[in-house]
Amino acid sequence: MSNSSNGGFLDRTFKLKENKTDVRTEVIAGVTTFMTMAYILAVNPNILSAAGMDRGAVFTATALASCLATLMMAVFANYPFVLAPGMGLNAYFAYTVVLGMGYSWQTALAAVFCEGIIFIVLSVTNVREAIFNAIPMTIKHAVSAGIGIYIAFIGLQNARVVVDSSTLVSLYSFKASFTNGTFRSEGITVLLALIGIIITGILMVREIKGGILWGILITWGLGIICEVTGLYTPDAAIGMYSVLPDFSAGFSIPSLAPTFLKMDFSNLLSLNFFVVIFAFLFVDMFDTLGTLIGVASKADMLDENGKLPKISGALLADAIGTSAGALLGTSTTTTFVESASGVAEGGRTGLTAVVSAILFALSLFLSPIFLAIPSFATTPALVMVGFLMITAFLKIDFTDYTEAIPSFLCLIAMPFMYSISEGISMGIISYVLINLICGKAKEKKISVLMYVLAVLFVLKYIFL
Repeated sequence: MSNSSNGGFLDRTFKLKENKTDVRTEVIAGVTTFMTMAYILAVNPNILSAAGMDRGAVFTATALASCLATLMMAVFANYPFVLAPGMGLNAYFAYTVVLGMGYSWQTALAAVFCEGIIFIVLSVTNVREAIFNAIPMTIKHAVSAGIGIYIAFIGLQNARVVVDSSTLVSLYSFKASFTNGTFRSEGITVLLALIGIIITGILMVREIKGGILWGILITWGLGIICEVTGLYTPDAAIGMYSVLPDFSAGFSIPSLAPTFLKMDFSNLLSLNFFVVIFAFLFVDMFDTLGTLIGVASKADMLDENGKLPKISGALLADAIGTSAGALLGTSTTTTFVESASGVAEGGRTGLTAVVSAILFALSLFLSPIFLAIPSFATTPALVMVGFLMITAFLKIDFTDYTEAIPSFLCLIAMPFMYSISEGISMGIISYVLINLICGKAKEKKISVLMYVLAVLFVLKYIFL
């Protein structure tokens, strides 16, 4: 009786039947999304600690900001999108604003807070929604496909399957790892990532429910077996850590005090401070819009006009999450592209987000478990999600070069320039210029906002 009433409550709250999903599917999707992005709990403190911030406090701030922002996404929009302090934005915070420009991390947090406030205003006034709706459907398909390649590339890099080389990137050298003695500490994890990709692919072909999540767990399990049997030897010096949870420090939650409400607004009126705010604002806005476009497109959430219903709620959750994160003591909180992994598992509602949010809250108490999830175990998930997302490119009309060429430039820019926002930038600039110069602008009904965006993107490259 209790289970059925709970199921009915969840169905009514999240409109599960209306979205053609169920509790079990949403829970699996939520767990999957969390597992693919749990690395942020380890990576964000490491990056922000380079700026002088307390590592433990940043860990707590990261978990709390992710939990709060993701819950707001569920409440405001009922979407399966999960938020956390964004990669790239945290590096810009630590290495450019603090270490490069010489600002204190307290001032950088103030800039993030201001950015969030501006975002709240833009979201309430529907400016961000208008930008989302102004982008042509063709570019939206390209964004979805581009994000697919981008996250697959990130996954392969995280597992060191793809490494830096004289040709910019190349495949990891197993021969070299045998020669220099790093196979057991590094090479074996690359091999496990590749095996995990095949296993996850087989699970998907066999239509195993929760196949992507099982791929993560199986790959992690193989890593544990390798470490226990001595096939894998952790080496912290090269960034290869134990895949076994470490409970030696217990389950205490690190204090938030060193970063909580530590913002410094003394540089608020300086020109450089506005430049920092604008940089945060620009990257966050188009990373978020790109993620929403890509993931929503994959989940078939866009209507026939390419618009996303309830997008204002999603954008507001993102904006409030950014300001709340700054108050707690972390860099810009944004919608994560890894949300696509939960969508690939069938997640369609805010229940997926709630499950991920609960896991972020639990991570405060069970950090040893979640921090032990290795990057090579999440690589198969990111690669398979990339495969699923690139299918959006098939929806582009390749007989119309004015549509296809800008879409292609948008797609390749994301992985090659390592940025979702740069991909959108290249797509919009090329779409406007090609159609304008070829006399197709009126026929395509390019909006005034698209012209404005193209000009702003060009100005960004000139002055930033």
